Amino acid sequence: MPQNAHRSQESAAADEARPGRPRVVIAVDLPEPLCREIQQQVPEVAVVWDHTLYHPRQGPADWSGGPDHSRTPEQQRAYESMVDSADVLFSLPDVDPAQLARTVRANPRLRWVQAMAAGGGSQLRAAGLEAEELERVGVTTTAGVHGGPLAEFAVFGVLAGAKTLPHLTALQREHQWGERWEMRQLEEMTVLVVGLGGIGRSCAQKFAALGSRVLGTSRSGAPVPHVDELVPMDELSGAVSRADAVVVTLPGTEATEGLVGAELLGSARPGTILVNVGRGAVVDESALHGALDDGRIGFAALDVTATEPLPADSPLWDHPNVLISPHTAALSSAEEARIAELFIDNLRRHLEGRELRNVVDTVEFY
Repeated sequence: MPQNAHRSQESAAADEARPGRPRVVIAVDLPEPLCREIQQQVPEVAVVWDHTLYHPRQGPADWSGGPDHSRTPEQQRAYESMVDSADVLFSLPDVDPAQLARTVRANPRLRWVQAMAAGGGSQLRAAGLEAEELERVGVTTTAGVHGGPLAEFAVFGVLAGAKTLPHLTALQREHQWGERWEMRQLEEMTVLVVGLGGIGRSCAQKFAALGSRVLGTSRSGAPVPHVDELVPMDELSGAVSRADAVVVTLPGTEATEGLVGAELLGSARPGTILVNVGRGAVVDESALHGALDDGRIGFAALDVTATEPLPADSPLWDHPNVLISPHTAALSSAEEARIAELFIDNLRRHLEGRELRNVVDTVEFY
């Protein structure tokens, strides 16, 4: 018998021996040591997992698993039986909104689901749960876990624009030395961070450390460390007009879709650098292409796009002043341990009846 399957049966047996313990089911291929860590850190619960039933990861934090892997009908029944027995789920089943809806309706015991994405709100919205179901089952995200890696990509993107990376690579490719030209310096630049959640706060810290003046959008108006000036959302155009670089970290909601569009980009000064590490739908890509052509946007670094993968016929692929990253800037082998750490903290909060971190707003779904 495979070791992981044996461990799952041990967990089930322990749960039967102590039936009062809440049942926590790991619904994705979390590495075995981290499964054990959750059980050791929170012994008040029964943690259940079975690696013979998961879609195997192809790399770090590949929660959906290999697309070519499939379960036998017997394995699928066993997997659904396991996730449907949970009081708490670590991940949407198979990271699939439709499977979340199925298990919510099959399991009246379920009370909380930890999504694997910082943008887990969009997955919850896609599940199409009824109001009563949303009230019964809370969903939390991994917001903050990816802040450091994405902030580093944001710094990289702004530096790539400030140091004229496309021009440098073109000259090198052609073996041309060229004439000298002036590059921009971060310590002389104003960086506008659009969205001051976990990612935005990390961006603010890193740009401030490099000497930039940092502006940031805020709905609450509460002070944020390392932000020199808070900007209300209704004054965003004016802030864009004062910025040398704009870093977008916003989640994808109805309110943010297309927010960075023709009007906002029209406020930019010529040569403004744009970086998007939030959600692709926040940026109107047709308007962005126009702003790149007319020079208002001098360089754009995009880790996300409205449609992923970016369609082959998108003009952004071939634009000389665009850098495309295939939604990979946040990927880190440390992500799995960070998510487990967040989950353990929230699990303790859940057992103690305290407020959970990163609860999805079920009105705007972020």
